[in-house]
Amino acid sequence: MLNILYSIIYGIIEGITEWLPISSTGHLILAENFLKFEGLSEGFFDMFEVVIQLGAILAVVVLYFKNIWPLKMHKSKHGGSKIVWDKNILILWAKILVACIPAAIVGLLFDDILNEYLYNSYVVATMLILVGIAFIVIENKKKNMKPRVDDINKLTYKDALIIGLFQLIAAIFPGTSRSGATIIGALLIGISRTVAAEYTFFLAIPVMFGASLLKILKFGLSFTGMELAVLLIGMIVAFLVSIFVIKFLMSYIKKHDFKVFGWYRIALGIIVIILLGIL
Repeated sequence: MLNILYSIIYGIIEGITEWLPISSTGHLILAENFLKFEGLSEGFFDMFEVVIQLGAILAVVVLYFKNIWPLKMHKSKHGGSKIVWDKNILILWAKILVACIPAAIVGLLFDDILNEYLYNSYVVATMLILVGIAFIVIENKKKNMKPRVDDINKLTYKDALIIGLFQLIAAIFPGTSRSGATIIGALLIGISRTVAAEYTFFLAIPVMFGASLLKILKFGLSFTGMELAVLLIGMIVAFLVSIFVIKFLMSYIKKHDFKVFGWYRIALGIIVIILLGIL
């Protein structure tokens, strides 16, 4: 029962931190120091902390289905209807895939090395602080500037690639936050907060499906009953929490900037460094 309780807690953490730019992986790595699964296979948590994000990703699919599903029902003048491809959504997906290329290449080639040398509390604490500072500096700099792009369909392929390169930072350094890195990249090149957040949501879909598939294949499909229960419960909780968090974030950034998340990151990073020195 303790494993199930931990899975619920992890699901809550994932559902909150996947979409707020404060690093879900970083929080899960930190939480693992205190909430350790018992009696599960070696390497289970490394797989769990990635695959649990599928629950959060499904929340995006549910909330934004009309925005990302390219097949539409078109009614003709004669009363009939047929299924057609939405050109704008197909182009959007092309831009999303372009942005995924850098992280996909690095993930496939260096996943084991990154896990071994960089996925630890020291790197998480450092990146929490550095990216937190970046948010505050960028928001202050961009405070009175009008965004160059205020519609997601106006993003160029160049914009997509630049955002993808920022996502690469998060793929390498845990604690960066995938959403945090992509939002910072988007803000720097003149994209509005709402478009940056939406694009980050959509970008997460192929990235996390790909990362999850890679982790499952490496772990193998020989789950015990307890491991399967822990994974599914974590994903379900992450999905439910994500629904509320995504709605909150999109409402929040219409009137506020991202600086509060920067201050949170800095405070958490300092606390982690203090705890690492004590423990």
